Amino acid sequence: MATSLLKPPTNFLHNHLAFFPTSARITFPISHNKKSRFFPIVSMAATPLQTFLENSAPLPQNTGLPIMVNACTGKMGKAVINAAEAAGLHIVPVSFGCEEESGQTFQISGKEFLVHGPSDRKSVLASVLDKYPDLIVVDYTIPNAVNGNAELYSKVGVPFVMGTTGGDRDLLYKTVKDSNIYAVISPQMGKQVVAFLAAMEIMAEQFPGAFSGYSLQVLESHQATKVDASGTAKAVISCFNKLGVSFDMDEIKLIRDPKQQLEMVGVPEEHLSGHAFHMYHLTSPDGTVTFEFQHNVCGRSIYAEGTVDAVLFLAKKINAKDEKRVYNMIDVLREGNMR
Repeated sequence: MATSLLKPPTNFLHNHLAFFPTSARITFPISHNKKSRFFPIVSMAATPLQTFLENSAPLPQNTGLPIMVNACTGKMGKAVINAAEAAGLHIVPVSFGCEEESGQTFQISGKEFLVHGPSDRKSVLASVLDKYPDLIVVDYTIPNAVNGNAELYSKVGVPFVMGTTGGDRDLLYKTVKDSNIYAVISPQMGKQVVAFLAAMEIMAEQFPGAFSGYSLQVLESHQATKVDASGTAKAVISCFNKLGVSFDMDEIKLIRDPKQQLEMVGVPEEHLSGHAFHMYHLTSPDGTVTFEFQHNVCGRSIYAEGTVDAVLFLAKKINAKDEKRVYNMIDVLREGNMR
């Protein structure tokens, strides 16, 4: 999939409605003066969700924007929660997870979170939104959950920030635009990486064919749990294609074996479970000229911080009732007021 940051990207078709999180969790504040209401879910009696929310610690005055991080038990979820808390956001103590986690509570960053499985997520999300009217959802799940999750958020009417890659991207954008809700959708949330990609796109648009005839080698290394090829790599390759380089996406060399990552790529051992190393090597037709582009990320803080910026950006657009509804990280960068 060649992903453009300046226009909606395309991707492979996945159309699963089940919600399967990989990692996401965050908090968001709401106005303390807004009265809580609940939609009846099963009966007029209090549901476990209602009881859990009512028994949660009361919101302090001047709390921040409320956010719900789905897949809160995942590594990205935890990273987003930490970044959101540091930014003063209020993290809603409810999350969606896999069926095995349904009904369980988890201690994350010193707080207790109630996790719901796929079966009751629509009624749960409606109740959470009713209690937190300014809610924004953060989604870091897996590729085959993208379209089902977007459909859920659109039906309930909750704005969201999606950093999950994969899914049918054309369907994703159509679902969100048809619902007229606000969203930031980007396969890459790292602000500095996005800026690099934007520069690549500008070069590709202004100097098409500049690398005609050059051969390209692409190597990308991620933690073994990442199942698909990097959306970032695909976006860079798309730019090189415009610059005249012939290269198919299936030629990307995916490194997922920890031994190779240590010995061949040079990933620090402590970051084998969370990293993104990308290398692009260009060679002229006669072999006398080479260009190398490389960007290496260890850990997840760069994505978590970018996610928080995207949430704050989206809240601003919602409050301003901006006519545009669907944004990407380029829009966030152009705003120019990131932390």
